[in-house]
Amino acid sequence: MLTSKTYKITREKTGALLQGLAARQEDALTIFLPFGMTTDEVSVFLQKTPKTESIPYDAVRLAATSPTGSVLFWGASQKSIILPPFPIKEKYVAGGYETEPLLSLISKDYTIGIVLVRLGHFSVGVCRGEELILHDSGTGLIHGRHRQGGSSAARFQRRRKDQTHHFLERVSEHLQEQLEPYARTLDYFIFGGARVTILRLQKQCPFLAQFENRLLPPLLEVPDPHFTVLEKSVTELWSSKVTEWKEDSS
Repeated sequence: MLTSKTYKITREKTGALLQGLAARQEDALTIFLPFGMTTDEVSVFLQKTPKTESIPYDAVRLAATSPTGSVLFWGASQKSIILPPFPIKEKYVAGGYETEPLLSLISKDYTIGIVLVRLGHFSVGVCRGEELILHDSGTGLIHGRHRQGGSSAARFQRRRKDQTHHFLERVSEHLQEQLEPYARTLDYFIFGGARVTILRLQKQCPFLAQFENRLLPPLLEVPDPHFTVLEKSVTELWSSKVTEWKEDSS
């Protein structure tokens, strides 16, 4: 019986893992699956691929739900799926541990625009590889939610709505000012913070529409943005998610 564990690893550790796999001389299979495939499409593709009978359905589900695609390494000593930080666009099957395409994907120093936003706090940045080459952070006054009812609560909600609008307007101005010089050269763009606030910002800031075809999955587990959080977000966006399966000997 196979048991699994899932973890995230940095760009550097992902590279070390792949280099270690490449050095193994054993019977194995490597399968690249692009983003956008359904579970049925992944299942059918694996059924048509030899030596995939032992791959569990959990791997199929992970491949189908990954917004960036996945890479399966399936051999005697390594059974794993890696969800990379950047999109895989083509199906590919190879014998052995064929790590070069994935290593190449994570080794390129992409230029990435970053916007982190929660009500009252924001950070804007551009990184080239894992180096921040631009950063800007700010705050804005947003009152907390009113816990009582009545007309005072209605007035409070209107005031909070106005504060939110002005805050997002200010964020829009700042990010456009900072990102405009890089807009055409960004390889990818990523948001982080609170999902509802991100959606409000996208709606309020037409400048952001040009990045829709370059969006990476958002970083939603982000505290109130400031420079330190922005730095950590760069490491996070370059990280890969790994699920490994091993035989349960118990």
